[in-house]
This record gives sequence, structure tokens and C-alpha cells, in this order.
Amino acid sequence: MRIIFMGTPQFAVASLDALIKAGCDIVAVVTAPDKPAGRGQKLNQSAVKQYADANGIKVLQPEKLKAPEFIAELEALKADLQVVVAFRMLPEVVWNMPPKGTINLHASLLPQYRGAAPINWAIINGEKESGVTTFFLKHDIDTGDILFTEKVTLTGNETAGDLHDRLMNKGAGLLVKTVKGIESGRYHEHPQEELAEGIELKHAPKIFKADCLIDFGQPAERVYNLIRGLSPVPTAYTMLNDKILKIYAATHEPGEPGIYPGGFITDNKTKLKFATADGFISVTDVQLEGKKRMGIEEFLRGNKL
Repeated sequence: MRIIFMGTPQFAVASLDALIKAGCDIVAVVTAPDKPAGRGQKLNQSAVKQYADANGIKVLQPEKLKAPEFIAELEALKADLQVVVAFRMLPEVVWNMPPKGTINLHASLLPQYRGAAPINWAIINGEKESGVTTFFLKHDIDTGDILFTEKVTLTGNETAGDLHDRLMNKGAGLLVKTVKGIESGRYHEHPQEELAEGIELKHAPKIFKADCLIDFGQPAERVYNLIRGLSPVPTAYTMLNDKILKIYAATHEPGEPGIYPGGFITDNKTKLKFATADGFISVTDVQLEGKKRMGIEEFLRGNKL
């Protein structure tokens, strides 16, 4: 099959690499346009573009997915199948073009956690399992018929970064399985509507800065899950002496705090603990506004509280 691959970040590169190593015919990749970044505003290429360039694969970078010239380029490639991993929402004229359809890899066990941030929300909500799903695209986002899924068990201590890497690799393997299944005709479609019957669906909307502010009035385990679910990006934070303190890692402990939620206890050497509704959050990896990220001992050496 002639395949067009659509994706942008590092998460998508693992899938693209797996497809190529499995012998799939990737005739082009579609990725985000180069964007200026940093102080020098140097043009920054997406991870997918860098990989494609290094492997001699044609690259398309449309500003607008409905642009007539882009649609014409896609049609000229005569793809049998399109594969989407961590890209933006496609218009119907694009996803409905190939005769075998367009498939998507999503980092959750659909129909749970539809949306932009499934990895983050699964950890924030303290889930015991997660996984990856492949499905055919249709009109409403993340709602198409499911093809294959693969589960992973969560420990309750991993960060969003840890889960990202696990699902990136699991998803790459699942995508190869899916493409080979479509090529051979050995697959079944499972409507999400049937799977969603009688269960409460959890969603994974885009995360904004307001979502990252820690509410220490919550139980310690919920605060701990928020910190894990937002690490390393976009990162949970609190205010310390009128400055933003990002918290990348912490532990939690039960107990009667004895001080108001958000109040802290420190020995100014190795420990900084914030009180919650039912215990403490002991921070271990932080970044104060205007400073570099550092372990708690280094932080306390330079910041007497």
C-alpha cells in the first residue's frame, strides 16, 4: 500500500520509524510548518520533518489543510491509506480521500480519554491502566470505529513523561499491526458507541495554565497525581514568596498537617513539605521562577525560606 503519514512531535517519530522498518511504503509525510523559536527566532523543524529529511521521505507542510494546492498534492500521491499520529484535526476532504481510509493512533483506551491530553489526564485521575488505540477517522474527533488496542498497567508513581515514552513505543508496534491488518484484510471494526454503553466517559481536554495551579486544599494523593500528570510539561506549580515554583517531582505522605493547606515546613537543608487536606507533599525536584530546574537540596542551599 502507498501510505501518507501525518504527525509532528517525537511521539509520532517512533511510529513512522516502525512503519518504515516493517517495510511499509511511506510516499510522503505531512507535518507542521517550521516555526521560529528561541531568542534568535531560528526556524524550528518538527521531529517528524527531521526524521523524514534524514530518510529521504517527501515532506508536505501545509499552513491550511483545505488549501487547494495541498489537496492537489495529496491527490497526486495516490495514497491507499493515511496514518495520523499526534497531528491536528483533519477536514473531511483530507481524511476521506484514500480508498482504504485514514487511521489514527490515540494514546488512550478509547472511548475513554478522547481529546488532546489523554496521557496527562489518565495520570491526573489516578488511573490503574492506560494504553493505545488505533481507529478509523470520521467526523467527530476520536470517535471512529476501533481497530486494535493494547493495554499497559500503571504503577501509580510514573509521570506523564514516563507514560508518554511507554505508549510511544507500544503505539508504534500497534500501528504496524494495524497497517498490516488493513493490508491483508484481517481486521474488525468496533463502533465506539457500543463500547461506551453504560459506562461513564472521561475526557482529555487541552491543558491550560490555570489547570496547573496546585490546590493544596485537596487530598495529598490527588495533589501528587496532578504533579505526576503534568511532569515534565506543562508542569504543576504553586506560589512561593510571590514567585512561581514549578514542581516536577514529589512524594506524598498521610498525617495530620497541623498547619493550613499550602503552608510549608522546611529544615532549609533537605526537606520542603507543603500541607494538604490530609497530609503532606514533599517536593524533590523544582524550578523557581527565573532559575534553573534543580533537586530540592540544591534549591534549599540557594534559597533560605
